[in-house]
Amino acid sequence: MPQGKPEVVPDDGLTTRQRRNRPVFAVHTGVMKGKSTAAFGMALRAWNQGWSVGVFQFVKSAKWRVGEESAFRALGRLHDETGEGGPVEWHKMGEGWSWSRKAGTDEDHAANAREGWAEIKRRLAAETHGFYVLDEFTYPLKWGWIEVADVVEAITNRPGRQHVVITGRDAPAELIEAADLVTEMTKIKHPMDAGQKGQRGIEW
Repeated sequence: MPQGKPEVVPDDGLTTRQRRNRPVFAVHTGVMKGKSTAAFGMALRAWNQGWSVGVFQFVKSAKWRVGEESAFRALGRLHDETGEGGPVEWHKMGEGWSWSRKAGTDEDHAANAREGWAEIKRRLAAETHGFYVLDEFTYPLKWGWIEVADVVEAITNRPGRQHVVITGRDAPAELIEAADLVTEMTKIKHPMDAGQKGQRGIEW
């Protein structure tokens, strides 16, 4: 795709503008770091376009504030105060899962994950956001807590022009098949290979 142009233009009856403005469903998967970071980079572009950004984290603990969260909350405040960019909402599943931020059993976590997905489905139906980041969302799919078919159906048939990016390892084949953009992060080298732990400003 030299200079961002497709090598082949499909004979689908759409104009260039119509094809360019279709909503994108992206999946960032693979074993290497950078999946969420890339998704947040896309969300930053969405914010700059004035779109409403909704971030939903499905694994990271409610007590763990990642650097991107602080930055996007600041951008949300900037929008509220000046109108610049777009509104931002950032939701965590509590202690790794729960909207109510309470620890519990695996059954509790599965129920909370399903509740979180149900809320996202409601927002997709209502066209609440222009851009969604479902961070680490492949895990409740992999563990069978949420039905992959339900996710594929809801995202594939979402109304309007809502962009969705899902991150996490081991993305199900059905999710990859349904996505418009799939990136697999593959490790070549990592500082941890040499015994170096994660560090501030790089991992969080």
